[in-house]
Amino acid sequence: MADFNEIKNRLEKRWQNLNVLKDISDTEIQSLNQGLQEDYQYLIFLEAKTPDKNRRKMIKKVRASLIEQQNILKKYNQIRYGRIVQKSAPPIPVLKNSLAAFFVGGVICSIGQIIINIFTLNGISNKEASVAAATVMVFIGALLTGLGIYDEIGRFGGAGSMVPITGFANSIVSPAIEFKREGYVYGVGAKVFTIAGPVILYGSLISVIIGLIFYIIK
Repeated sequence: MADFNEIKNRLEKRWQNLNVLKDISDTEIQSLNQGLQEDYQYLIFLEAKTPDKNRRKMIKKVRASLIEQQNILKKYNQIRYGRIVQKSAPPIPVLKNSLAAFFVGGVICSIGQIIINIFTLNGISNKEASVAAATVMVFIGALLTGLGIYDEIGRFGGAGSMVPITGFANSIVSPAIEFKREGYVYGVGAKVFTIAGPVILYGSLISVIIGLIFYIIK
C-alpha cells in the first residue's frame, strides 16, 4: 500500500497531466481517475487512524488538492462527453421545427378564436366569451390527451402545441394518465401537477404581486 509521501509525489506529477488533458489518451484519463480515487480513499483511512493533529492537517491539505484534481478531471470529462454527443447527434432541423410550431400554434389559436366568435354571435359579451372559449379549449386539450391524439400533435408541433392553453391541459392530464396505475392518491393525486405545478405556483404568485402593485399605484 502506498505511503503518504508517495501520494504527495503522485499529486505533484498528476498536475502536469491535468494541465495537458486534451493531449492525453482516454486510457490515461481513466488511469488518472482511478489513481485519484484510490489515493483519496487511502487518505481518508490514513487521516482516521492518525493521532497527531499536525499530521492530520497535512493529510487534509493533500486531500483538498486531490479533490481539486478530481473536480478538474470531472469538468473535463463533462466537456469531452458533451463534444462527443454533439458530434454524434443528428442535426436539429430548426427551420422545419419553427414552421411546424408556428403552424400548429396558429391552428390552435384560430380554433380558439372561432369558438369566441360563435359565443359572441349568440349574444355573449366578448369578455365572457373569452373565458368560455378558454374552458372549451382546456376540455378539448384534455380530451385529445386522453385519446392519445394530443401527444402526436405535440411530436409534430413542439412548442406550438405547448404554449397555448391546450398545452396546459395536456401537462395536467398526461401525468395523471401515466401514474394512474399507482393509485388515485399516490399516483394521480401526487403526480397530476408534476409539470403544471410550477406554472400554477409562480403564475399565482406573480398575479398576487402585480395585483398588489396595481392596488398601491391606484
